[in-house]
Amino acid sequence: MLLEFFPVIAFFIAYKAGGAYAATATLMIAMVLSCAISWLRTRRVTPILAGSTVLALVLGTATLILRDIRFIQWKPSVLLWMVALAFLVSAFVGKQPLAQKLLQPTLGETQLDRRDWLKINSAFVVFGLVVGLINIIVAYQASESTWVNVKVYGLPASTFLFLMGLMFWLHLRGKLNP
Repeated sequence: MLLEFFPVIAFFIAYKAGGAYAATATLMIAMVLSCAISWLRTRRVTPILAGSTVLALVLGTATLILRDIRFIQWKPSVLLWMVALAFLVSAFVGKQPLAQKLLQPTLGETQLDRRDWLKINSAFVVFGLVVGLINIIVAYQASESTWVNVKVYGLPASTFLFLMGLMFWLHLRGKLNP
């Protein structure tokens, strides 16, 4: 789990120490290191880590070459929208929606019907679209340091709250086994 937060922590520390461009370069290096460590430990890199790394490298390079922070500010939104699209497509392709593939192993004996899985899947789509939009609004309407704080604290916190909300919804519906 620390491996997933390492690039964000490195980005934040580099931002405080050297500003946006140092933070962008640090993020790019940290993402590649995270992929390498993941590969060395498990012989696989998750699609989300791979996609996030590619985005960091492409948008980070544009940020550094063009000296425009907006490119790296788009990264969380583009990633969230790509994930939302993957959830959306999964509702129509394959036997299980992506939400079921990801969450079923963590829910243990809990059995949900397809309709409930599609509702959860749709919630992931809406979450990705909305949080991606919020990131862009903050990037363009707030200060750079505010955007960094939202990226470092707000995005992980919103994801945590979203997942807790899903668990609460399942609990209220009597779908979670104690």
